[in-house]
Amino acid sequence: MVKKLFLIGALVYTIWLTIVSLVDLKKVPSLGSSFDDKIYHFIAYFILAYLWVTYFKTSPKKYIILIVFGCTIAFGIILELIQHQLNPNRTYDNYDLMANCFGVIIGTLIASILNIIKLK
Repeated sequence: MVKKLFLIGALVYTIWLTIVSLVDLKKVPSLGSSFDDKIYHFIAYFILAYLWVTYFKTSPKKYIILIVFGCTIAFGIILELIQHQLNPNRTYDNYDLMANCFGVIIGTLIASILNIIKLK
């Protein structure tokens, strides 16, 4: 039952992140720094990776975490590349892409470490 909830959560979050990445966001709360957008990108992709890694933690496939890692990185790259094509008010930004990747890296590491600790 918990695994099913993680699947639903991961799917809903992935769909939500896709929509949010492609529409105009006007009223995003400020965190008071000059790089709020990068913080939001980091957090968004941290959560994405964490949810998917946690969902697949019990998979018998040997390299599933690497596959999930690669897919979430690819997802962030693809969204960053196509957002300007679908919405002229959005632009490609290398720093957003880096924040996405760092979020995936840290989210994957933390979920993996917590999963290992729970197994002990």
